Amino acid sequence: MDKYLEKTKLLDYECESIQKLIERRKWKQLDCFHKILEAYNFVRDEIEFGYNVDDNIPASRVLADGYGQCNTKSTLFMAILRALGVPCRLHGFTIRKEIQKGAMKGLVFKFAPENVVHSWVEVYFENEWYNLEGFILDKQYLSKLQNKFSDCSGSFCGYGVSVRDFKNPVIDWNKNDTYIQKESINKDLGIFNNPDMFFAVHSQDLNFFKKFMYRNIIRHLMNKNVRKIRDKLLNA
Repeated sequence: MDKYLEKTKLLDYECESIQKLIERRKWKQLDCFHKILEAYNFVRDEIEFGYNVDDNIPASRVLADGYGQCNTKSTLFMAILRALGVPCRLHGFTIRKEIQKGAMKGLVFKFAPENVVHSWVEVYFENEWYNLEGFILDKQYLSKLQNKFSDCSGSFCGYGVSVRDFKNPVIDWNKNDTYIQKESINKDLGIFNNPDMFFAVHSQDLNFFKKFMYRNIIRHLMNKNVRKIRDKLLNA
């Protein structure tokens, strides 16, 4: 299990900000179940859903940003878990771009790559690996989205969500797998010891111009759309 506890460039859990967070929350005093639960709930709800400058940023940067998406939240979650002595690994995928429709609009959506690099965290607890993906969207954002589409009683895809049961997605952890984007996965890229290894071989399919546009313009527009939903500024 040692390889699933290692510190890496992206999993920089010995940094001051992560260590102070753990100390303030007194997470090291908890049993293993509650260590996982508290870290999971923190990353899900206190790190808001949003789009960072890049997937390939360290956990300390995600924590400082205060927001993230599947890949960056996974990095932060893994860093906290390893700091608490909980083994974890990364499972990589590609996911259909339709999941971003709504957060991404118009020409921005049209010219986005068809497949987006995606990941979730697998956590080892009581001799079993659990797939944890349900931390990607904070509950406040998801709740506002459910209110906006209150007539949806089955599957839903868009705005960062892809589930079979939109009203009751499995996002709470109690020794179970959790998912919020799983239904749009179209390719399994395998399991990796850490995000550094994953991003060394898999990155978003963006050329230099598109990457520049994403970092400096597109992600800000996407974050603006997400904030509007969270703050109830969108028309129902």
